[in-house]
Amino acid sequence: MARLKHIAQQRLEKLDRIRGRGINPYPHSYYRSHTTQEAVTIFEQLEASPQTIPHPELSLAGRVTAIRFMGKLAFFDIRDSSGKIQLYFSHALLGNEIYEFLQNIDIGDIVGAKGKLFRTRTGEITLEVTDFTILSKSLQPLPEKWHGLVDVEKRYRQRYLDLISNEEAKPIFRLRSRIISVLRLFLDGRGFIEVETPVLQPVAGGALARRFKTHHQALDQDLYLRIALELYLKRLIIGGFDKVYEVGRVFRNEGVSTRHNPEFTMLELYEAYADYNDMMNLVEDMVCHIAREIIGEVKIKFNNELIDLAPPWQRLSLRETIKERCGIDFEDYPEANSLRKRMEQLGLEVDPKKDRGRLVDELISTFVEPSLIQPTFLLDYPVEMSPLAKRKRDNDRLVERFEAFIGGMEIANAFTELNDPVEQRERFHQQRETQSNKVRTKLGGDEPEAEAIDDDFLQALEYGMPPTGGLGVGIDRLVMLMADKPSIREIILFPQLKVK
Repeated sequence: MARLKHIAQQRLEKLDRIRGRGINPYPHSYYRSHTTQEAVTIFEQLEASPQTIPHPELSLAGRVTAIRFMGKLAFFDIRDSSGKIQLYFSHALLGNEIYEFLQNIDIGDIVGAKGKLFRTRTGEITLEVTDFTILSKSLQPLPEKWHGLVDVEKRYRQRYLDLISNEEAKPIFRLRSRIISVLRLFLDGRGFIEVETPVLQPVAGGALARRFKTHHQALDQDLYLRIALELYLKRLIIGGFDKVYEVGRVFRNEGVSTRHNPEFTMLELYEAYADYNDMMNLVEDMVCHIAREIIGEVKIKFNNELIDLAPPWQRLSLRETIKERCGIDFEDYPEANSLRKRMEQLGLEVDPKKDRGRLVDELISTFVEPSLIQPTFLLDYPVEMSPLAKRKRDNDRLVERFEAFIGGMEIANAFTELNDPVEQRERFHQQRETQSNKVRTKLGGDEPEAEAIDDDFLQALEYGMPPTGGLGVGIDRLVMLMADKPSIREIILFPQLKVK
């Protein structure tokens, strides 16, 4: 710590010396003619040209990542968002004043340089500097050159240092940006339109999750950060848009882990006159298209597993799969108490506050999900788990719902959407009653409060919603797969961490 303070003090002294020369160490702008990668490309093209063409003077800028003085010569490496290039300084060319000024430059400073490119005897493309400008003086030392930033928590808390110091960091977030761009183009090409719906909502519905609450002063009204995009998008289907989607942040006041962040990015889409079978086909096509565009093939590596995304993905009955994996047929246990007792017989420690739907979900996460490495659709869930889904055509105790799993984690969830306003109202009231009972009897206070019923959505549904297929895709987990990163914190720029 004392060493870092000493280095910071030295840099402050250099800052004073720079200002003492009448130089502004933080100028307002700088003309950069090319990125470093563009400069390298131009040089290689001119070098390969059969004609002798004068090399142009270029103006480059970037952060200093290495400094080497060799008597009357100096070499700096600078890096911008496109790559790295070497700068060459000659005392004979620059003169004593400018060359001495270089002593005030530290690793981490941002500089601009003009000159022409040449290739050194070692073959490195280099800018011979004729003019030099400091653009931003760095007052803190960067992590050591050869080790980078290896403290995992510091990488997440100070992502800017991670991006500066670790060359493999930036490509992950470029990949994320490309995935979302490809996804949007795919959906646009299929006739979907992108929309935006409220983040602050008077009733946070569409999923069962603990909410973040705030207060609007002017309206004197409590509002909630949305936990899903669903109910507003369905309003648009009712209003006459046949295909809509939104890529947006949702917020759930729940756990933090390598697969969960309190705020995360979801794709939700709705298509009129479709059902969950159509959504399965859409997921297969969309994920394969993204893989081809991003990776170049439909086989990807994730967490040391080779995964084949090519359709058709396997389709498994949820009921039969759970029965096969642990011997429990959940239809034999229509009440939460009986199912809980059967699970306890298997040695599971079961939360007594969980309802039947959450108990089935625990069976999935314990016995089924970890083994679903290759792309898999789990089909047909108990109605208690899915109050917004339409009942299955041949079994009204189940709903037409699937969850898609890849690499042992859920990446998508879809329904044939319930569009009967009478049944939807009944389902909401049943769900509210179940939650209210849990709030009254909760142990330890870790259950979400009883959820308000979105009467405006129910009223909208009474005007008629066509048969509709709905789909939600976890963008963060999709990026984890494509980037082969098993932790969600690696693919979110600023993951949520506890304040120290």
